[in-house]
Amino acid sequence: MKRAFANPLARNDPALVSSARAIKQWTREILALPDDVVVSVNELACALPDCPPRETVILVMRPGEQALQASIHKAMRQATRDDVLAAWTTAAETGARGSLPISPAR
Repeated sequence: MKRAFANPLARNDPALVSSARAIKQWTREILALPDDVVVSVNELACALPDCPPRETVILVMRPGEQALQASIHKAMRQATRDDVLAAWTTAAETGARGSLPISPAR
């Protein structure tokens, strides 16, 4: 009997899903985003020598505007609210396109 195909991209891990939800919520709070803005969170692997093995990338997509990006040089499960705040602060300081109204208070 053939073994069923296991999708390597499926998000079956409840801890990973929970981490992604938390990062999205923190991003919404920090940037004071309205509900029509899409926040996407992905974990990427990097094999380059100067790159961490895992990186969390956050995209903010406002209707009719270019997406904004922030990166955390950690796996998604290890990212904290402080990491998210630091990533968006760095993005604002290094010239991320668009307006980034950062609110550090919780």
